[in-house]
Amino acid sequence: MRRWLLLLVVPSCFGGALGGWLLLRTPASTFEKLVPLLILVATLLFAIPTGRVVPASGAPSTAHIIFAFAFQFLVGVYGGYFGAGMGILMLAALGLIGLTDMHQMNGLKNVLAVCINGIAAIYFALSKAVMWRDVAVLAAGTIIGGFLGARLARHLGRTFVRRAVVVIGLTMTVALFLRG
Repeated sequence: MRRWLLLLVVPSCFGGALGGWLLLRTPASTFEKLVPLLILVATLLFAIPTGRVVPASGAPSTAHIIFAFAFQFLVGVYGGYFGAGMGILMLAALGLIGLTDMHQMNGLKNVLAVCINGIAAIYFALSKAVMWRDVAVLAAGTIIGGFLGARLARHLGRTFVRRAVVVIGLTMTVALFLRG
């Protein structure tokens, strides 16, 4: 797990920076059209069993490492650009590289999300594109939700959490398609 964390931090940060840069250069109308599609892709990647790209022995080849690095970079771009649904996409990516323990995957996902969102947030702040009052409310909700969500996930179990992630992702997609 530590090996993957160290490997995936770099593409997460660079991807988050590029995604943030792209967001500030994308018209709002384009962004609103992309949102439901981005969530749908993330949900489907998580829901569809794709199998491992890393051998069951757990010893990844150079090709597997390059794949993981590139995929996480794309997840970083997605996260820096959009954010919502990034967790679903990242869980799918972590499953592709051979991780299977939902709780370990969730912990790794959270650390990488801090990298992606942190870099993008720094870029947004330096670009003076941040509404600080909204940030305070979102930060408080995220911290409380993160702690409570982790406890609830452990209580409900891995299978329930996996199914809930898919249902939430599909519900968000449908709601956003109907709104737009």
